[in-house]
Amino acid sequence: MPDPNFLTPEEVMARYRGRVSEGTLRNWRCLRIGPSFLKIGKSSLYPRGELDRWDKSILVVCRPTRALPLEKSAPPE
Repeated sequence: MPDPNFLTPEEVMARYRGRVSEGTLRNWRCLRIGPSFLKIGKSSLYPRGELDRWDKSILVVCRPTRALPLEKSAPPE
């Protein structure tokens, strides 16, 4: 029975809706960038908490914009 606290590369790909490929995960592991992982034998597992932490570290925070005043249109003639 798989441990829900650890995700396989396939489950990580599904978590990110296929926007991260297995090859990308492999490259990130080799370069030691991207989310932290465990290496057990030939298997790579991603702790769910580490994925959550990584998500927060790459989060793009936008600052609120000031509402611009609406231009008053000329009354109809």
